[in-house]
Amino acid sequence: MTEQFLIERPTFNPATGQAVFTYGLGGKSFTETLTLPEADAEKAASPAFVKLLDLTAIVLGVSYFKLRAPFEITAPNIALSEAERAFAIDVYENGLGEFYARNNLARFGKLTISAPHDAEAVKPAVSLPDRALLPIGGGKDSLVSVDLLTAVGLDFTPFAVNPKGPIITSVDKIGTKPVYVTRTLDAEMIRLSREPGYYNGHVPSTAINSMIAALCAVLFGFNQIVLSNERSASEGNVEFDGRETNHQYSKSLGFELLIASILSDATGGALKYYSLLRPYSEARIASLFTHETKFDHVFSSCNRNFRLTGNDGPLWCGECPKCHFVFLIFAPFMAKDRLLSIFGKNLLDNLDNEASFRELSGLAGQKPWECVGEILEAAACLYTLTRHADWHEAAVVRAVKADLFAQYGEPKLQAAMAECLTDSHDHHIPPALAAKVAAYAV
Repeated sequence: MTEQFLIERPTFNPATGQAVFTYGLGGKSFTETLTLPEADAEKAASPAFVKLLDLTAIVLGVSYFKLRAPFEITAPNIALSEAERAFAIDVYENGLGEFYARNNLARFGKLTISAPHDAEAVKPAVSLPDRALLPIGGGKDSLVSVDLLTAVGLDFTPFAVNPKGPIITSVDKIGTKPVYVTRTLDAEMIRLSREPGYYNGHVPSTAINSMIAALCAVLFGFNQIVLSNERSASEGNVEFDGRETNHQYSKSLGFELLIASILSDATGGALKYYSLLRPYSEARIASLFTHETKFDHVFSSCNRNFRLTGNDGPLWCGECPKCHFVFLIFAPFMAKDRLLSIFGKNLLDNLDNEASFRELSGLAGQKPWECVGEILEAAACLYTLTRHADWHEAAVVRAVKADLFAQYGEPKLQAAMAECLTDSHDHHIPPALAAKVAAYAV
């Protein structure tokens, strides 16, 4: 018999705020829980919340599905519209694209999902106040969104799942009471992921956290979820199994448009979902970050701070591609002494880092499997540093200069830097808000 991945219908207790999700795979059962603040029972019984809870069960399931990555998914008690079925397949195909590529598993176009049909594609509208839930990741991006939303006067509340380290310190600096959710993964799933005969790898965490945010939006009254995903998140890493795979797929504009439509249908058009930073390159976001200093010593974009065991070391390891990329995009815009005080050392003056900067800028290897910006953007920032009084003598800048110029040529690098600082119109921000933000973010 062909192996199947089973998604059971979830349950939610508004009195305790606990949602329970159950999955089956290879004769084993797995249970995951979310603990939310206590909720209004009437809101928890609304068709919108019930639908979102079902869809959250689908999306959270990727963590258990990937243990064996079977071709068949079944959700016998969760009714899905045609759009929701396509959404589910997208999450399990493109959302797990990196996982498939790195485990050499061909699944694109081959997965099926068996579930009852939901003929009511759009649920009745719910009434939600005009305020935003803002996911905080602890890095520079969401803190730039904090500055922008504050400047334009949009009421927002910080949101995080399993907050720790830089998330908590950043939220403390924001000074607004957050909405926190505790996500408890099944311990047996974590154990099996390290055993022979089972797979492990990257999951679309932004998709997961977005569905959890949607539950909170309906329960606690927010009519918009504001992400902080930049335009470079749409750039993929490698071609695999006939399509581009992207480490940041669930941060991409394509996925944003897809999930925005699903959340809108589930709430009768009441809930909006968009990224406030979509018009911007990573370099442009770095330049905006320099306007505010209060987050300098509490934020971190280093993924070594976000392991399951938590953060028990410095905010920046200084060794990973993410640290190198963030240092690189800050360097053209931030005073050198300020940048060195944030990182604690000069990452561009250590030749042990040269190979990493070459990968980031397309001079060697492939784009790292990390949340980093576009290759040409990194190359353009490096080019800018070759002409910068504070950085042109740095060891890495001197080591890569000749190859950078030979591969790209100065005209292309100059044009790329100009393009990095030009805002895109390819975004999903509500027009009135986009105009206010554009007027401020100069």
